[in-house]
Amino acid sequence: ELPEEAAAEAALGGEAERRAGSRIQYELVRVRADLLEHALNYAGEVGIYRSRLEQQVTTINFNLGELEQTVVRLRDQLRKLEIETEAQIRSQYVQQEGVANPDFDPLELDQFSTMQQLSRALAESVGDLVSIQGLLTNQAREAETLLLQQSRVTTELQDGLMRTRMVPFSRHAQRLRRVVRQTADEEHKQVELRFIGAEGEMDRQVLERVLAPLEHMLRNSVVHGIETAKVRKQRKKPETGTITIALHREGSEVVMEVMDDGAGLNIKAIRKKAEQLKLTTKDARLTERDIMAFILEPGFSTAEQVTQTAGRGVGMDVVASEIKLLNGSFRMDSTEGQGVKFTVRLPFTLSITQALMVTVAEQPYGVPLPAIEAIARIPRVQLEQLMAGENPIYTYGGRPYRLQHLSVLLGIGAPQFPEELHTIPLLLVRSGDASTALITEGMQGSREVVVKAVGPQVGSIRGLSGATILGDGSILLILDVTALARTVELAAAEQPVVEERAAPEEDVRTFAMVVDDSITVRRVTQRLLERYGMRVITAKDGVDALSLLQENMPDVMLLDIEMPRMDGYELAQHMRNDERFKNIPIIMITSRTGEKHRNRAMEIGVNKYLGKPYQEAELLENIQELVGKFNPQRTSW
Repeated sequence: ELPEEAAAEAALGGEAERRAGSRIQYELVRVRADLLEHALNYAGEVGIYRSRLEQQVTTINFNLGELEQTVVRLRDQLRKLEIETEAQIRSQYVQQEGVANPDFDPLELDQFSTMQQLSRALAESVGDLVSIQGLLTNQAREAETLLLQQSRVTTELQDGLMRTRMVPFSRHAQRLRRVVRQTADEEHKQVELRFIGAEGEMDRQVLERVLAPLEHMLRNSVVHGIETAKVRKQRKKPETGTITIALHREGSEVVMEVMDDGAGLNIKAIRKKAEQLKLTTKDARLTERDIMAFILEPGFSTAEQVTQTAGRGVGMDVVASEIKLLNGSFRMDSTEGQGVKFTVRLPFTLSITQALMVTVAEQPYGVPLPAIEAIARIPRVQLEQLMAGENPIYTYGGRPYRLQHLSVLLGIGAPQFPEELHTIPLLLVRSGDASTALITEGMQGSREVVVKAVGPQVGSIRGLSGATILGDGSILLILDVTALARTVELAAAEQPVVEERAAPEEDVRTFAMVVDDSITVRRVTQRLLERYGMRVITAKDGVDALSLLQENMPDVMLLDIEMPRMDGYELAQHMRNDERFKNIPIIMITSRTGEKHRNRAMEIGVNKYLGKPYQEAELLENIQELVGKFNPQRTSW
């Protein structure tokens, strides 16, 4: 049967399954690939909007909880107000009338004061609030139910659309067999092509782009690898050479192995040709793997004569570059006299996948769950002891994993763990022979994400496979941890370079932190200070400033008083009580110019107090005075 018919048969569940069930004739429809891509993108957008709605419903439920607490508090306050009002009425009646008739209750007459009437009205308002709260709670619960139902339908829709992108590798088996047969006939050789795991599926776009490199590797195996029948007989091999294509899934990657039982790579001939092309010298000390890498150079060929299939020097370099464009990896292994194995690893990145949220350098990142072999936690003390060694190894399930900081691999620098973090989470990742335990700073659970392609500026960064949009509208980068795991073998050599890049020459400019809840004030002040040659970092409130202070030590702080979450007074008091920050000079810039506000600031330990709008010259003079006073080494901005 035709390959298309075989693929359709497999998509419908296989012949045996169809015979077992009812004899239903499924109708096949040809649909343009771009229409399916658009439909899949729209399904992804629906998923994003659903997650945003879920986050909004969560926020509504949180606010309803706050409303409930407020109603309880208001009801308690009203009860106390009523008791106090009745007590005052009784007291006034006793003072006016005396105690001539102690059985007479003044509240039975029209002695209600305006205060008591207001308290009764407020009590009714509280009852109305309780009723509204109940209605809103019911509506929020119904919205959650609807979102859950929509989530199930959307997931089914996405899965169905994703299956339309996946095609069986066996669809192109006849094409590859034809390439091997034609090349073998031209070379007068006997070659058989075998498949292992060809029923596996691959993304249509990835498969179409990898076919051309795959065909070239097959031609290379026939032309350069497989010997003639006469030579194979002399070497006690079967006269018919065998090329095997093995396909299997490993984590978030598709692994394709192209193996032959030919003569293997001629290491001596490759080195000789490299010396002729001046890619190396006779005195250079190279390993076999270094020598094999020369065949990936443009224009490199060891063929003695140019033919239709070999000798033109255009081949393996194109194969390697095309696989690299697909964010894959390419590896060669050769045994002289036994054959060559090319291992191609391609990302099995779906548009919609489950991702684990991890924290690196206080920033969230997403890691596809299929790429993670296991998750472990290690005591902080034990991790520090292991990392003190030269080649730290963590053993899990009897398998050794090389320890490496995820932040170091991303080029961010060494991580800073919070003091309260006693156990450190590890991501155990395996890519081929590379088993790595990636050290993170925290995990925030998993969620379904829609992977979006990033532009060439971001896409060229090592270790990034895409990005997604979270429920709050923020962008989350998706990490390609399998690619990072492959680089860990070289990380020991690269780590000093990374650290050197992460810690550039000391910046001698004055470092100022501007803390204000107004984005306009922050920008204006930042531009002013930068215009005078300062280095500026901004924070929107005290909590944000404290987070930034964990990694930054400014020369001067410019604070506002009125800010959400933590105001200027609280931040200044916190800094003055902390040994690390108590010597940082603080200039408070606020619209509160009253004497009591100024006095409180000075009592806390604020060095200068300016009112808004401030004079630029006055601010700059104060900064220069304080920076020079607290850091005599600084003589300029």
